[in-house]
Amino acid sequence: MPAGMTAGVAVFDRRTGAFTERTGADRPFRSASVVKLLIALDVLWDRGPAYDLPPDDRVRLELMLTASDDDAASHYWTERGESALVTRMAGRLGLRSTTGPPPDFPGYWGYSAITAADTVRIYRYLLDSAPTPVREFVMGNLRRSVPYGTDGFFQHFGIPAVFERPWAVKQGWSGFSSPATTTAPGPDDRKRAAVTGIDLVRPALHTTGTVGDGDRCIVVALTLQPVGTTADAGYAAVDDLVRSLSVPGATPKRPPK
Repeated sequence: MPAGMTAGVAVFDRRTGAFTERTGADRPFRSASVVKLLIALDVLWDRGPAYDLPPDDRVRLELMLTASDDDAASHYWTERGESALVTRMAGRLGLRSTTGPPPDFPGYWGYSAITAADTVRIYRYLLDSAPTPVREFVMGNLRRSVPYGTDGFFQHFGIPAVFERPWAVKQGWSGFSSPATTTAPGPDDRKRAAVTGIDLVRPALHTTGTVGDGDRCIVVALTLQPVGTTADAGYAAVDDLVRSLSVPGATPKRPPK
């Protein structure tokens, strides 16, 4: 693992029903945009049997899943009860360590707590238990992930950088003001991190999704980078971590000549 990085890693081979990698998988991390998976599932939950979406909702959700749009996430976060959304979905999916943001940050959906193990459970629900229209909508959009989020942040690090398609990804990042800089922690951030039990100080960079034909492997790498790490350096560190994992059925990208 790259020096200074803290990571929660899980790789689940759906063909064998076993983990090939599991390190720090129960360690909580702030979710950043990975929580958008739960937001999308909560919006879709009660729309059966057809799971039709009004045009405005379809546009918002597609943008949120393909380009990690924050405005869409904030819209649904407010509309659907903020932390109550996470509590509902954790109960529905049997997530063991996923919680809403700390009480001091009710509007900060990206401060929800997740683990690599629970993120695998989210993908296993999507792939094995979700109604077909829900699975096709969510996974279809994750397969269409675009290189840059609507905030301009490059999001094809980790899984998309290391493996050839087919893959589907939902990435997360927090604490970077630009690819060249990080947002300096405020004076109370370290105290808040101690109180909340999740680190709100170090830059977070997460890559999650599926790799291989038939979504063979679920791959989750949640990371915290040393304070001061730039996004470009973080990308390289996460790429190195993912490249080191055992991912059956994946086709590694060849290094550029």
